[in-house]
Amino acid sequence: MRRTRIVFGLLAAGTATLALASLHARITTAPERARMARSAALVRAVGLTDLALFTEARFTRNPALADLQTAFQDAPMSFEHFPSGTFAPRPAAGFGRGELRFGPEEAAR
Repeated sequence: MRRTRIVFGLLAAGTATLALASLHARITTAPERARMARSAALVRAVGLTDLALFTEARFTRNPALADLQTAFQDAPMSFEHFPSGTFAPRPAAGFGRGELRFGPEEAAR
């Protein structure tokens, strides 16, 4: 078998996969918009705050509210107890260096 047939076969398979993914996105757009609208209505009705990404440990539930030292409370060099910690990215370089503000007046200062 010639190598060009293999290359063109792989290109055709990739193009077909891309076309199917595009078709799937086009078909599921309207139902996803409806689902997002229902989710937004639920968030407004219940008064939810932030997204909870994981349910395992308190330091992996919500990156915005994470206590960054909780993962190392057993020992500084301990292994990750929960697998979701491997999926969450590390915080940005300046994360946690800001000041805590309690109200609009205090934040404006």
